[in-house]
Amino acid sequence: MSTTFSQAIANFSPQLPLGIAFSGGADSTALLIAVAQKWPGQVVALHINHGLQTAAMDFQRHCEGVCTELAVPLRVARVCAGAAPGQSPEEAARIARYKELVALGLAEDAQSAIKSIATAQHADDQVETLLLALGRGAGLAGLSGMARHWRRGGLDFHRPLLDVPAHAIREWLAVQGQNFIEDPSNANERFTRNHIRARLLPALAEVFPQFRDTFIRSSAHAAQAQALINEFGQVDLDAAAALDSQQPLIAKLQKLSQPRLANVLRYWLKTHYNAIPSAAQLDELLAQITACTTRGHQIHIKVGAGFVKREGLVLAWYNP
Repeated sequence: MSTTFSQAIANFSPQLPLGIAFSGGADSTALLIAVAQKWPGQVVALHINHGLQTAAMDFQRHCEGVCTELAVPLRVARVCAGAAPGQSPEEAARIARYKELVALGLAEDAQSAIKSIATAQHADDQVETLLLALGRGAGLAGLSGMARHWRRGGLDFHRPLLDVPAHAIREWLAVQGQNFIEDPSNANERFTRNHIRARLLPALAEVFPQFRDTFIRSSAHAAQAQALINEFGQVDLDAAAALDSQQPLIAKLQKLSQPRLANVLRYWLKTHYNAIPSAAQLDELLAQITACTTRGHQIHIKVGAGFVKREGLVLAWYNP
Protein backbone atom coordinates (compact mmCIF):
# COMPACT_ATOMS: atom_id res chain seq x y z
CA MET A 1 0.00 0.00 0.00
CA SER A 2 1.15 3.53 -0.78
CA THR A 3 2.11 5.71 2.14
CA THR A 4 0.04 8.83 2.82
CA PHE A 5 1.79 12.16 2.90
CA SER A 6 1.08 12.58 6.62
CA GLN A 7 2.45 9.11 7.38
CA ALA A 8 5.65 9.85 5.47
CA ILE A 9 6.21 13.06 7.43
CA ALA A 10 5.43 11.30 10.73
CA ASN A 11 7.99 8.59 9.90
CA PHE A 12 10.68 11.07 8.83
CA SER A 13 13.31 11.60 11.54
CA PRO A 14 16.44 13.30 10.17
CA GLN A 15 19.18 14.97 12.14
CA LEU A 16 18.30 18.62 12.70
CA PRO A 17 18.63 21.38 11.59
CA LEU A 18 17.13 20.31 8.27
CA GLY A 19 17.44 21.89 4.84
CA ILE A 20 14.72 21.47 2.22
CA ALA A 21 15.56 21.64 -1.48
CA PHE A 22 12.85 24.13 -2.39
CA SER A 23 11.96 24.84 -6.02
CA GLY A 24 8.55 26.37 -5.31
CA GLY A 25 6.75 23.47 -7.02
CA ALA A 26 3.93 21.51 -5.40
CA ASP A 27 6.06 18.68 -3.99
CA SER A 28 8.80 20.74 -2.36
CA THR A 29 6.23 23.28 -1.13
CA ALA A 30 4.26 20.54 0.65
CA LEU A 31 7.44 19.09 2.14
CA LEU A 32 8.62 22.50 3.35
CA ILE A 33 5.29 23.36 4.99
CA ALA A 34 5.02 19.97 6.70
CA VAL A 35 8.51 19.90 8.18
CA ALA A 36 8.29 23.56 9.22
CA GLN A 37 5.14 22.67 11.15
CA LYS A 38 6.78 19.60 12.68
CA TRP A 39 10.10 21.28 13.62
CA PRO A 40 9.54 25.05 13.92
CA GLY A 41 12.80 26.98 13.96
CA GLN A 42 14.80 23.94 12.79
CA VAL A 43 14.16 24.16 9.03
CA VAL A 44 15.93 26.12 6.28
CA ALA A 45 14.79 26.35 2.64
CA LEU A 46 17.48 25.95 -0.05
CA HIS A 47 16.68 27.32 -3.51
CA ILE A 48 18.83 26.78 -6.58
CA ASN A 49 18.32 29.31 -9.37
CA HIS A 50 19.65 27.58 -12.51
CA GLY A 51 18.76 30.42 -14.83
CA LEU A 52 17.65 27.83 -17.41
CA GLN A 53 14.30 29.58 -17.96
CA THR A 54 13.32 33.19 -18.39
CA ALA A 55 11.01 32.74 -15.39
CA ALA A 56 13.87 31.69 -13.07
CA MET A 57 13.82 34.98 -11.15
CA ASP A 58 10.02 34.75 -10.84
CA PHE A 59 10.50 31.30 -9.29
CA GLN A 60 13.02 32.71 -6.84
CA ARG A 61 10.77 35.61 -5.84
CA HIS A 62 7.89 33.17 -5.30
CA CYS A 63 10.10 31.09 -2.99
CA GLU A 64 11.11 34.21 -1.09
CA GLY A 65 7.45 35.08 -0.56
CA VAL A 66 6.52 31.59 0.65
CA CYS A 67 9.41 31.49 3.10
CA THR A 68 8.46 34.89 4.46
CA GLU A 69 4.91 33.62 5.08
CA LEU A 70 6.21 30.48 6.80
CA ALA A 71 8.92 32.34 8.76
CA VAL A 72 11.48 29.92 7.31
CA PRO A 73 14.98 31.18 6.41
CA LEU A 74 15.84 30.93 2.72
CA ARG A 75 19.30 30.44 1.24
CA VAL A 76 19.70 30.93 -2.52
CA ALA A 77 22.44 29.91 -4.93
CA ARG A 78 22.61 30.91 -8.58
CA VAL A 79 24.33 28.48 -10.91
CA CYS A 80 24.88 28.26 -14.64
CA ALA A 81 25.86 24.68 -15.38
CA GLY A 82 27.20 24.09 -18.87
CA ALA A 83 26.84 20.57 -20.21
CA ALA A 84 30.02 18.66 -21.01
CA PRO A 85 30.33 16.82 -24.34
CA GLY A 86 27.88 13.91 -24.34
CA GLN A 87 26.08 15.26 -21.26
CA SER A 88 22.48 16.49 -21.28
CA PRO A 89 21.64 19.94 -19.88
CA GLU A 90 19.39 18.19 -17.34
CA GLU A 91 22.25 16.02 -16.08
CA ALA A 92 24.59 19.01 -15.84
CA ALA A 93 21.92 20.92 -13.91
CA ARG A 94 21.35 17.99 -11.54
CA ILE A 95 25.06 17.69 -10.72
CA ALA A 96 25.34 21.44 -10.17
CA ARG A 97 22.18 21.44 -8.04
CA TYR A 98 23.46 18.86 -5.55
CA LYS A 99 26.86 20.54 -5.38
CA GLU A 100 25.21 23.84 -4.51
CA LEU A 101 22.83 22.23 -2.01
CA VAL A 102 25.85 20.97 -0.08
CA ALA A 103 27.45 24.42 -0.28
CA LEU A 104 24.26 26.10 0.97
CA GLY A 105 23.91 23.57 3.76
CA LEU A 106 27.42 24.31 5.02
CA ALA A 107 27.28 28.06 4.34
CA GLU A 108 26.69 29.18 7.90
CA ASP A 109 28.85 28.82 11.00
CA ALA A 110 29.11 25.52 12.85
CA GLN A 111 26.25 26.32 15.22
CA SER A 112 23.73 27.05 12.46
CA ALA A 113 24.99 24.68 9.75
CA ILE A 114 22.34 22.15 8.81
CA LYS A 115 22.87 18.43 9.39
CA SER A 116 20.49 16.99 6.78
CA ILE A 117 18.90 17.89 3.46
CA ALA A 118 15.60 16.50 2.15
CA THR A 119 14.38 16.51 -1.43
CA ALA A 120 10.78 15.99 -2.51
CA GLN A 121 10.94 13.20 -5.10
CA HIS A 122 7.89 10.95 -4.76
CA ALA A 123 6.54 7.56 -5.86
CA ASP A 124 5.72 8.72 -9.40
CA ASP A 125 9.26 10.07 -9.79
CA GLN A 126 10.63 6.71 -8.63
CA VAL A 127 8.48 4.83 -11.17
CA GLU A 128 9.62 7.19 -13.95
CA THR A 129 13.24 6.60 -12.94
CA LEU A 130 12.73 2.83 -13.09
CA LEU A 131 11.10 3.04 -16.54
CA LEU A 132 13.94 5.22 -17.82
CA ALA A 133 16.43 2.66 -16.48
CA LEU A 134 14.58 -0.18 -18.20
CA GLY A 135 14.54 1.80 -21.43
CA ARG A 136 18.31 2.14 -21.49
CA GLY A 137 18.97 -1.47 -20.46
CA ALA A 138 20.33 -0.64 -17.01
CA GLY A 139 21.62 -3.24 -14.57
CA LEU A 140 20.70 -3.66 -10.92
CA ALA A 141 22.20 -0.32 -9.92
CA GLY A 142 19.90 1.52 -12.32
CA LEU A 143 16.89 -0.63 -11.49
CA SER A 144 17.40 0.19 -7.80
CA GLY A 145 15.98 3.62 -8.54
CA MET A 146 16.64 6.68 -6.42
CA ALA A 147 18.17 6.13 -3.00
CA ARG A 148 16.17 7.01 0.09
CA HIS A 149 19.24 8.09 2.02
CA TRP A 150 22.84 8.89 1.15
CA ARG A 151 25.70 11.08 2.31
CA ARG A 152 27.45 13.77 0.32
CA GLY A 153 29.80 16.51 1.46
CA GLY A 154 29.40 15.47 5.09
CA LEU A 155 25.61 15.90 4.98
CA ASP A 156 22.81 13.33 5.15
CA PHE A 157 20.44 13.50 2.17
CA HIS A 158 16.92 12.07 2.41
CA ARG A 159 13.98 11.44 0.09
CA PRO A 160 11.15 10.97 2.62
CA LEU A 161 8.31 10.97 0.04
CA LEU A 162 9.40 8.09 -2.21
CA ASP A 163 6.40 5.97 -1.17
CA VAL A 164 3.87 8.80 -1.58
CA PRO A 165 1.97 9.17 -4.89
CA ALA A 166 2.08 12.59 -6.54
CA HIS A 167 -1.71 13.03 -6.29
CA ALA A 168 -1.61 12.46 -2.51
CA ILE A 169 0.91 15.28 -2.10
CA ARG A 170 -1.24 17.70 -4.08
CA GLU A 171 -4.35 16.69 -2.17
CA TRP A 172 -2.59 17.47 1.13
CA LEU A 173 -1.28 20.76 -0.25
CA ALA A 174 -4.75 21.80 -1.43
CA VAL A 175 -6.00 21.54 2.15
CA GLN A 176 -3.23 23.93 3.23
CA GLY A 177 -4.35 26.54 0.71
CA GLN A 178 -0.78 27.34 -0.32
CA ASN A 179 0.03 28.45 -3.86
CA PHE A 180 2.86 26.82 -5.77
CA ILE A 181 4.66 27.12 -9.10
CA GLU A 182 3.66 25.08 -12.14
CA ASP A 183 6.94 24.79 -14.04
CA PRO A 184 5.95 25.09 -17.75
CA SER A 185 8.83 22.84 -18.80
CA ASN A 186 7.12 19.91 -17.04
CA ALA A 187 4.49 19.88 -19.80
CA ASN A 188 7.06 19.64 -22.59
CA GLU A 189 6.85 16.06 -23.83
CA ARG A 190 10.09 16.41 -25.80
CA PHE A 191 11.68 15.41 -22.49
CA THR A 192 11.39 11.65 -22.04
CA ARG A 193 10.47 11.84 -18.35
CA ASN A 194 7.60 14.22 -19.11
CA HIS A 195 6.40 11.94 -21.92
CA ILE A 196 6.39 8.98 -19.52
CA ARG A 197 4.45 11.00 -16.96
CA ALA A 198 1.83 12.22 -19.41
CA ARG A 199 1.31 9.09 -21.53
CA LEU A 200 2.72 5.98 -19.90
CA LEU A 201 1.73 6.35 -16.24
CA PRO A 202 -2.00 6.77 -17.01
CA ALA A 203 -1.87 3.69 -19.26
CA LEU A 204 -0.12 1.69 -16.54
CA ALA A 205 -2.76 2.75 -14.03
CA GLU A 206 -5.47 1.27 -16.27
CA VAL A 207 -3.74 -2.11 -16.55
CA PHE A 208 -1.98 -2.28 -13.16
CA PRO A 209 -3.83 -0.05 -10.66
CA GLN A 210 -1.22 -0.75 -7.97
CA PHE A 211 1.77 -0.20 -10.23
CA ARG A 212 3.39 2.38 -7.94
CA ASP A 213 3.52 -0.09 -5.06
CA THR A 214 4.70 -3.04 -7.16
CA PHE A 215 7.30 -1.11 -9.17
CA ILE A 216 8.76 0.43 -6.02
CA ARG A 217 8.84 -3.02 -4.40
CA SER A 218 10.81 -4.32 -7.40
CA SER A 219 13.24 -1.40 -7.10
CA ALA A 220 13.72 -2.23 -3.42
CA HIS A 221 14.53 -5.85 -4.32
CA ALA A 222 17.05 -4.63 -6.91
CA ALA A 223 18.64 -2.28 -4.38
CA GLN A 224 19.02 -5.11 -1.86
CA ALA A 225 20.63 -7.33 -4.49
CA GLN A 226 22.93 -4.49 -5.55
CA ALA A 227 24.04 -3.99 -1.94
CA LEU A 228 24.99 -7.68 -1.76
CA ILE A 229 26.87 -7.43 -5.07
CA ASN A 230 28.74 -4.39 -3.75
CA GLU A 231 29.85 -6.43 -0.73
CA PHE A 232 31.27 -9.06 -3.07
CA GLY A 233 32.92 -6.30 -5.07
CA GLN A 234 34.73 -5.03 -1.98
CA VAL A 235 35.79 -8.56 -0.99
CA ASP A 236 37.20 -9.24 -4.47
CA LEU A 237 38.89 -5.84 -4.65
CA ASP A 238 40.54 -6.35 -1.27
CA ALA A 239 41.81 -9.75 -2.45
CA ALA A 240 43.10 -8.40 -5.78
CA ALA A 241 44.55 -5.08 -4.62
CA ALA A 242 48.28 -4.48 -4.56
CA LEU A 243 49.84 -3.89 -1.15
CA ASP A 244 48.82 -0.53 0.36
CA SER A 245 46.84 0.29 -2.76
CA GLN A 246 43.37 0.02 -4.22
CA GLN A 247 44.84 -0.69 -7.65
CA PRO A 248 44.00 -4.28 -8.61
CA LEU A 249 46.71 -6.70 -9.70
CA ILE A 250 46.01 -8.00 -13.19
CA ALA A 251 47.15 -11.53 -12.35
CA LYS A 252 44.68 -11.76 -9.48
CA LEU A 253 41.85 -10.34 -11.56
CA GLN A 254 42.48 -13.06 -14.15
CA LYS A 255 41.65 -15.74 -11.56
CA LEU A 256 38.07 -14.48 -11.18
CA SER A 257 35.10 -15.73 -13.16
CA GLN A 258 33.87 -13.33 -15.83
CA PRO A 259 30.80 -12.22 -13.82
CA ARG A 260 32.90 -11.52 -10.71
CA LEU A 261 35.59 -9.82 -12.79
CA ALA A 262 33.01 -7.56 -14.41
CA ASN A 263 31.52 -6.79 -11.00
CA VAL A 264 34.80 -5.93 -9.27
CA LEU A 265 35.84 -3.69 -12.15
CA ARG A 266 32.54 -1.79 -12.03
CA TYR A 267 32.81 -1.53 -8.24
CA TRP A 268 36.44 -0.33 -8.33
CA LEU A 269 35.79 2.31 -10.98
CA LYS A 270 32.56 3.62 -9.43
CA THR A 271 33.74 3.61 -5.81
CA HIS A 272 37.15 5.19 -6.30
CA TYR A 273 36.72 7.35 -9.39
CA ASN A 274 32.97 7.71 -9.95
CA ALA A 275 33.63 6.32 -13.43
CA ILE A 276 30.92 4.14 -14.96
CA PRO A 277 31.93 2.06 -17.99
CA SER A 278 29.50 1.52 -20.83
CA ALA A 279 28.70 -2.07 -21.77
CA ALA A 280 31.08 -1.82 -24.75
CA GLN A 281 33.89 -0.35 -22.62
CA LEU A 282 33.49 -3.04 -19.98
CA ASP A 283 33.48 -5.82 -22.59
CA GLU A 284 36.70 -4.44 -24.09
CA LEU A 285 38.31 -4.16 -20.66
CA LEU A 286 37.38 -7.76 -19.83
CA ALA A 287 38.85 -8.95 -23.12
CA GLN A 288 42.06 -6.99 -22.60
CA ILE A 289 42.56 -8.31 -19.07
CA THR A 290 42.05 -11.88 -20.29
CA ALA A 291 44.56 -11.33 -23.13
CA CYS A 292 47.15 -9.63 -20.90
CA THR A 293 49.65 -12.50 -20.59
CA THR A 294 52.90 -10.81 -21.63
CA ARG A 295 54.97 -7.96 -20.19
CA GLY A 296 54.52 -5.88 -23.31
CA HIS A 297 50.74 -6.11 -23.48
CA GLN A 298 49.27 -2.62 -23.16
CA ILE A 299 45.82 -1.74 -21.80
CA HIS A 300 44.43 1.74 -22.48
CA ILE A 301 40.64 2.01 -22.62
CA LYS A 302 38.33 5.03 -22.33
CA VAL A 303 36.05 4.77 -19.27
CA GLY A 304 33.88 7.65 -18.13
CA ALA A 305 35.82 10.92 -18.22
CA GLY A 306 39.19 9.12 -18.10
CA PHE A 307 41.07 6.00 -19.07
CA VAL A 308 41.94 2.62 -17.59
CA LYS A 309 45.52 1.64 -18.34
CA ARG A 310 48.07 -0.94 -17.35
CA GLU A 311 50.83 0.26 -15.02
CA GLY A 312 53.22 -2.64 -14.59
CA LEU A 313 51.38 -5.35 -12.68
CA VAL A 314 48.26 -3.33 -11.87
CA LEU A 315 45.36 -1.50 -13.46
CA ALA A 316 45.09 2.25 -12.95
CA TRP A 317 42.54 4.90 -13.90
CA TYR A 318 43.46 8.46 -14.75
CA ASN A 319 41.74 11.59 -15.93
CA PRO A 320 43.92 13.42 -18.48
